[in-house]
Amino acid sequence: MDRALQGARWRLGRVQHGARRHGRPSALTSLLKRAAATSAAVLCLAAVSACSPPNKAPKSTPASLTVEVTQPESTAWPRQIHASGALAAWQEAVISAETGSLRITSLQADVGSWVKRGSVLATLSRDTLLADRDRLQGVVAEAQANLAQADSDVARVAQVGASGALSAQQIEKYEVTQRTARATLQQQKAQLRATEIQLQQTNVVAVDDGVISSRSALLGKVAAAGDELFRLVRQGRIEWHAELNAQQLAQVKAGQAAQVTLPDGQRVTGAVRLVSPTLSTTTSRGVAYVELPSGSAARAGMYGDGVINVGAARVLTLPDTAIVLRDGRAYVFVVGADKRARQQQVTTGDRRDGKVEVRGLATSASVVKSGASFLSDGVTVRPAAATSEAAR
Repeated sequence: MDRALQGARWRLGRVQHGARRHGRPSALTSLLKRAAATSAAVLCLAAVSACSPPNKAPKSTPASLTVEVTQPESTAWPRQIHASGALAAWQEAVISAETGSLRITSLQADVGSWVKRGSVLATLSRDTLLADRDRLQGVVAEAQANLAQADSDVARVAQVGASGALSAQQIEKYEVTQRTARATLQQQKAQLRATEIQLQQTNVVAVDDGVISSRSALLGKVAAAGDELFRLVRQGRIEWHAELNAQQLAQVKAGQAAQVTLPDGQRVTGAVRLVSPTLSTTTSRGVAYVELPSGSAARAGMYGDGVINVGAARVLTLPDTAIVLRDGRAYVFVVGADKRARQQQVTTGDRRDGKVEVRGLATSASVVKSGASFLSDGVTVRPAAATSEAAR
């Protein structure tokens, strides 16, 4: 402030000196005196203002949010094992040509056809076999005639032999001829029977009830014996091959219920038929074979996810609205006695009916039921239960 007064006096002296040089001392002097007085007053106010204590800002009270709280509920939930795997036929039957070098003359089934056991799926050419049968029937008739002649000769020899007209060697010759004729007849009958069997085999039939899954038979093709013509899903039964690790596989037993979700979203319920006794040496995983009902939407070759029910256990559950996901982790906000909501990490499990299994949380914890995603760690809240008590 002293420096400011000295500066004002210096400026006042300069102005007075200039006024004397220009011959106007009285008016300028009066004006300068008023300016000096004004400057002094301003400086005094500034000094007083600097000496006065600063004003303190009013403290703001933190806002209190009203939240609804809940506690973990102990519930008996079925324990489920989640798995995935391919759907395949329970058993497939390969239907082949039993006789060879015959042309396919007709086809009565195609892929997707449902067939019964013994139904004709295709027919093969019969012309050659019919000719062989006719020929063999004649050969059999000739053999029968030869045998009848031999029987007649032996009968006459027996009558004459008592008189000693024939030697023992001649008698034995007739008997050998009889046995040879009988054996020849049996041989020719066997050949005729084989041809008749081949004629029956020209009808390619289904070996079991089921649905045709593939067809390689082509009209006009000459099929060799053993050529695959059709492939059949026996009884139309489809299985889900659920792949499990060693720990999961130990919990699964035959007869347990399972549910698989198909690619179109449909769910099919089945039961475990059997459990693989060994694990793969490459993947260290085993297979649980889940039998699915016949006639369902399941098809061999699909890939599905599902669950296997392995029992029941008591778990802690919370409404799924209480779970907050941040950075790939699950959290809940627990309200303490000081009315502060603190973030706590938990481990989640199965979900069902709007609830989720949680681990790592005390049973007596007061958890924010909904809207927790809008809270920050340590914020002061007002539990809904405390608000209702105050209103009473």
